[in-house]
Amino acid sequence: MSVFDRYAPFVQDFIYRNGWESLRAIQVAAGDAIFNTDENVLLTASTASGKTEAAFFPILTLFSEDMPRSVGAIYIGPLKALINDQFLRLTELCDEAGIPVWHWHGDVSQSHKARMLKKPSGILQITPESLEAMLLRKHADIPRLFGDLRFIVIDEVHSLMRGDRGGQTLCLIERLCRLAGVNPRRIGLSATIGDPQSTGAFLSSGTGRGTVVPKIEAKGTRWRLSMEHFYIQGPQASEGKTVDAQPVLDDKTDTAPQYADPGIGYIFEHTRGKKCLVFVNSREECEAVTTTLRQYCESRHEPDRFLIHHGNLSASYRETAEEIMKDDSQLQTTVTTATLELGIDIGRLERAFQIDAPFMVSSFLQRLGRTGRRDQPPEMWFVIREDMPEVRAMLPTTVPWKLLQGIALVQLYLEEHWVEPPKLDRLPFSLLYHQTMSTLASCGELTAAQLAERVLTLSVFHRITKDDYRELLRHLLETEQIQRTEEGGLIVGLAGERVINSFKFYAVFQESEEYTVRCGPQALGTIVSPPPVGEKLALAGHVWIVEEIDHKRRLIYCEPVKGKVPAYFGECPGDIQTHVLERMRRVLKEDIQYPYLMENAVSRLETARRSARNSGAADVPLVCLGGNMWCLFPWLGTYAFFALERFLKRRCKDRLGLSSLDSSRPYFIQFKMKADPAEFFEVLWDEAEKPIDPMELVYDGEVPLFEKYDEYVPASLVRKGFAYGILDIEGMLARVRSWKAQKERLF
Repeated sequence: MSVFDRYAPFVQDFIYRNGWESLRAIQVAAGDAIFNTDENVLLTASTASGKTEAAFFPILTLFSEDMPRSVGAIYIGPLKALINDQFLRLTELCDEAGIPVWHWHGDVSQSHKARMLKKPSGILQITPESLEAMLLRKHADIPRLFGDLRFIVIDEVHSLMRGDRGGQTLCLIERLCRLAGVNPRRIGLSATIGDPQSTGAFLSSGTGRGTVVPKIEAKGTRWRLSMEHFYIQGPQASEGKTVDAQPVLDDKTDTAPQYADPGIGYIFEHTRGKKCLVFVNSREECEAVTTTLRQYCESRHEPDRFLIHHGNLSASYRETAEEIMKDDSQLQTTVTTATLELGIDIGRLERAFQIDAPFMVSSFLQRLGRTGRRDQPPEMWFVIREDMPEVRAMLPTTVPWKLLQGIALVQLYLEEHWVEPPKLDRLPFSLLYHQTMSTLASCGELTAAQLAERVLTLSVFHRITKDDYRELLRHLLETEQIQRTEEGGLIVGLAGERVINSFKFYAVFQESEEYTVRCGPQALGTIVSPPPVGEKLALAGHVWIVEEIDHKRRLIYCEPVKGKVPAYFGECPGDIQTHVLERMRRVLKEDIQYPYLMENAVSRLETARRSARNSGAADVPLVCLGGNMWCLFPWLGTYAFFALERFLKRRCKDRLGLSSLDSSRPYFIQFKMKADPAEFFEVLWDEAEKPIDPMELVYDGEVPLFEKYDEYVPASLVRKGFAYGILDIEGMLARVRSWKAQKERLF
């Protein structure tokens, strides 16, 4: 029997109504794996390939044959917007079969949630944070709500495998299954998995099942890519030059030199009359770019055609942008962060813009994949912006790092189909605190042994020892996060109550203390640091003047004004892999032309390559900047770069007479040095051969708080987690030793 014939009649009717002439390869493979095995399944295929339908067509067919007596499937999505979108798509599919679809997150009405609690059934769509809240607040109801749970579908699974949020998701699944007495199959969905086998093993943790990873033969896809470079002020890189460049462009090719910011002016011109997304790498830049684009509309007497979407905006602002973008008759452009990177369907987009380079190949692919639906090729235009180097500038400021990074990300996928592998070997002490408090709050009094049995057996904590856990519990008792009862059991303490009673407890990702900004009755969004009364702030792509601040309730009241002002939401650091940095170096060294580079980008890259050849920066890692000032180009990813910085300071500084160390992570390190290059490398090689205790690379008195709940963890464990789980010492040592093989070229 074919997969299509195996589908329930209402699924077949849905396929006919949508005019599908055949099933896609992913749908055939998923149907075979779900119908014909009892294993977990990891579905990896390109964006817009129909992965959600591929998973739910067989699941709903099985439900129609034997309806679950509780919620039968949980769909876990990383974003509210994605859940809202999938809720509408699944509801249309399930209505005819009478299978309820519920969604559950912070913006869903209490009446909708109450109906699900009263009659648990069908499919529940939920974020990890809302699932945490449910386990904490509805603990006693879990067996009734999920006693016949058969499937857990995890969408965009790659986005949940970086840091604590993925670990939290796995903990929640395991805790829920233990409480409900079920062992549902897990179905992972992703367009960008770097290592399917290790991801499949992660997906199956604690289930006793394997994971089927169907191999889908991907059809070749034609991309429309261009990458242009702009100096924010001054003449552009190609001015006065004859440049051989063949970009893929529409018929409007001017670079809008009349604009104060030529790169933003370029985006302004090439989004007119089109439906586009403009991706940026931070919420601050999102606000600044939107404000500038709207000012250009105003100065040219054009209607405002720009929307804004990021995580600090109020739900009404985000949902308005989503609804307008879904309407194909509205030719508007949305400036966005990663919040529109994932699978929400916002209709037929004509192109995506990327300001500067993202940090990861997976982000590039996800953002490119927002376009190209409905049989059109995916299309992305990179807009790389930088300040023009001063006339006398030397290395490393003459290197266009973002341009190199953008080219490297594209080339790595074109040449190798490489995507970042998951990092699953950290020591998640912050998450350990969080799950300890959540378990204790939901279960009530437990002995230390019972608590350890419930928490340490969660698969994500496999590297954490019982001694580490005893140390954590002793610290939590001392700080009154937990307390001991007269009977010797453990309960949440007074200090712990204050933490878990905040709605922010449900999330394990870092959140700053935020103020809600209001204009009259309308909530605009949130910011971190309120400016003084009478000052301006930027939010939702507009500028506002602060009228009043209520610090106790964390409210800011404001009125709209004209102007431009920076926004601030908190740091947005990037994590770049070593393989990307190595490819960036090759971009500097090789002589090839990349067909997607436009005139300015070609000229800027030629200048950078010439500078690198003259200085030797592309060939040797250590370059003299003049006198006793040196620059080290290690071409290492973020966490190996971290380790190298510390290795130099802890092991080599005194022997080499290093001073004034200044890092631009993860690109280069500048310093003053008394030694010559030969002595520099001999010292590094000598120290690299000696045993290194990772704790040695943590500075004296340093408590490196990386994760949200590190502040509640004993300093000794925070230091250990950083040393053994964050620093890539092996990657750093491998690079130092590799320089020895190049000894003849180094000095």
